Amino acid sequence: MPTRTATLLIPTPDGRADAFAAFPDQDGPHPGVLMYPDAFGIRPVIQEMARELAGHGYYVLVPNFFYRQGPSPVVELPEYIGDDARDGIVGQLMPLVRAHTTELTLHDADAFVRFLTARPEVAAGPVAVTGYCFGGLLALRTASAHPGQVAAVAGFHGPVVAEGPDGLHRLLSAITAEVHLGHAASDLTPEALAELDRALDAAGLTYTSEIYPGTVHGFTMSDTSAFDPDGLKRHWEQLLALLDRALT
Repeated sequence: MPTRTATLLIPTPDGRADAFAAFPDQDGPHPGVLMYPDAFGIRPVIQEMARELAGHGYYVLVPNFFYRQGPSPVVELPEYIGDDARDGIVGQLMPLVRAHTTELTLHDADAFVRFLTARPEVAAGPVAVTGYCFGGLLALRTASAHPGQVAAVAGFHGPVVAEGPDGLHRLLSAITAEVHLGHAASDLTPEALAELDRALDAAGLTYTSEIYPGTVHGFTMSDTSAFDPDGLKRHWEQLLALLDRALT
């Protein structure tokens, strides 16, 4: 399906967040999807993924959650993020990740969801949220804060277990959306996966939570050395099936 794109500014309590949107090039409205990028931010590979998703009939909004530090990407990125460059870039970004508290996430989520649902191209009714790496955790926090509006949430190679048992319980307990979590094999042991699944069960969620075999953290991102084409393919299969069940 042909798509269109737009560069937007989202009003928030702390300023305006730059954002990228992709949507079908045909009359709408279309189901809305909020897509959180990884900490590297909005860049060509993220824009390509948003266009891919839009080609399946969705309005996709990708916000820069580090907008307080400037437009995305907030640090200089090479065209390809190899192993030799990754450590230095991550070192620059980690202070921003640590400073991006749950409180900031929720303030921004309110603004992002409100902006998405107000777009004339977006259909009335529930939306979905998806995210990558740190963005996966932000997606879950957004779904937890907006149970009446978010019908589906997905996170890929995200640091979900970093919340700890108590934080994980609080995070999951308010979610009403159907959940898919696609974990990198390097991020989660089978024992940790079992513990996470017990927490998902305790929250009474409809979910799938799986380790994608042979993958490392960041496997969906084709501009990095972590990229795994089979992992990306599995991601699309799971994400599109989830959205189809929840939004169409």
